[in-house]
Amino acid sequence: MAPAEDKGAADPARTIAALWGTQPPPRRGPRHTLTTAQVVAAAIEIADRDQDLDSLSMRRVAEALGVGTMSLYTYIASRDELLEVMLDAVYAEAVNELRTRPDAEDWQDGLRRVARVNWELVLRHPWMLQVFTGRPPLGPNTVAKYDLELSVIDGIGLGDVEMDAVITLVQTHVEGLARRRVEADRTVRRTGLTDEQWWELAAPPLSEVLDPSRFPIGARVGQAAGEAHQSAHNPEHAYAFGLERLIAGIAVLVAGRGRATA
Repeated sequence: MAPAEDKGAADPARTIAALWGTQPPPRRGPRHTLTTAQVVAAAIEIADRDQDLDSLSMRRVAEALGVGTMSLYTYIASRDELLEVMLDAVYAEAVNELRTRPDAEDWQDGLRRVARVNWELVLRHPWMLQVFTGRPPLGPNTVAKYDLELSVIDGIGLGDVEMDAVITLVQTHVEGLARRRVEADRTVRRTGLTDEQWWELAAPPLSEVLDPSRFPIGARVGQAAGEAHQSAHNPEHAYAFGLERLIAGIAVLVAGRGRATA
């Protein structure tokens, strides 16, 4: 059963009004002493500090603002609605960065910039990875971000559905590797050991039980990667390597469209 504070979470019209700031003021209820933006900012500050959403509640936001919990419901209808508005609010950071577009930028560099903006945004706000975006917040910053991301590949020969798929592909790649980076950081905080320190402890007992001749390819490649990254895996390397492979594949698709047109 959903918690009581999630009432009204399934009302898209109410959520869209909150996102765009068009909901009418309540006729009854506590006298307004805050704004919706202040409520959202307080929630984002808590989530950024905790780097997690598990402990974020309407009650905790109310405590941070020095008001009663029930008074928040005159601004935001539910915790789910709050999460959507929070996500749209932090997208404003990406919008500001994406609007700064170098004059000589080609579409490949444009996609690299889109990827980097999204990567850095998630690392600043790792709680974003806990918000389900299969139904994205339909707010002004979300729409602006999508439009700016599409603009870097507009006119290169792809169809509209292909353009949407390219942006989705890049974002999915970024989110997947950012999730590994965030989890790696959490592991370091939880254990108090860096990857290098952990490997120094794990390598001696492993060498006593692992016979490299039984797994020659895995032993060879694993050793090479471990020495290169000083870790079992390197999310930043995987992010950069994978992004270049994605762009190379998209370039093949674009070239094929050009030949078909010719």
